[in-house]
Amino acid sequence: MTSRPELAELIPTHPAPIALHADDVHVRWVMPEIFHDIPIHETDDDEAVRLLGDLVEKALPGAGDEAQTALAVTCALGVDDLLAAGAEYAGICVTAVDGSPCTATVFAGLLDSPDAADVPGAVEAIATELRGLGDGEVSRIDLPCGPAVSYIGAREDELLGELTATGEDLTFPTWFIRVCVPLPHGTTFMMEMSTSTMAGWDVFSTMFGNTISSIRLFHADGSPLITSLAEA
Repeated sequence: MTSRPELAELIPTHPAPIALHADDVHVRWVMPEIFHDIPIHETDDDEAVRLLGDLVEKALPGAGDEAQTALAVTCALGVDDLLAAGAEYAGICVTAVDGSPCTATVFAGLLDSPDAADVPGAVEAIATELRGLGDGEVSRIDLPCGPAVSYIGAREDELLGELTATGEDLTFPTWFIRVCVPLPHGTTFMMEMSTSTMAGWDVFSTMFGNTISSIRLFHADGSPLITSLAEA
């Protein structure tokens, strides 16, 4: 997918939730600095507003109030969808590619794995299930942390009328890459990058490739876990 960074270059950040099993697994990865955390779990309205204000100032430095407000509203309105998709972490990137404004969102969460005897079996079950959808490219990939499944496709998303010039809901295509990393004990770590601005696809997909290559798994005591070796 992309060149694999050396372990010494990785700084464990953005810990995912601990898998709730007898033998807990911690998942860590590195997000590019150009992505900014969306406060999807903040329940205090005032604090959420403050965090969104920090986000838009970092994502759109020097932009006018109108552009920053539009981004803050877009992030706020997307929180429910992210939570419904199982997100435990989410981040957004706003940049320009060849003069065109582009945005991308990354989110990650933990899902139940298919019923399988081991991690390789879960990989095959996930790949089979995704191929059955018939609407994307499914591949088995090998990451530094172990085997995984990538799913590349497109879907139709909707922009609420309150964010459009006409006041009517707008349907638009969104392209995405989803990666599923089965963990021991019946849990799968899932991370997805999506963008509705195709001009930024090459840039975003490269950054996402580096991000998933940075995924590292740890036992509860902090010792490294590599599922491909664990299953050998």
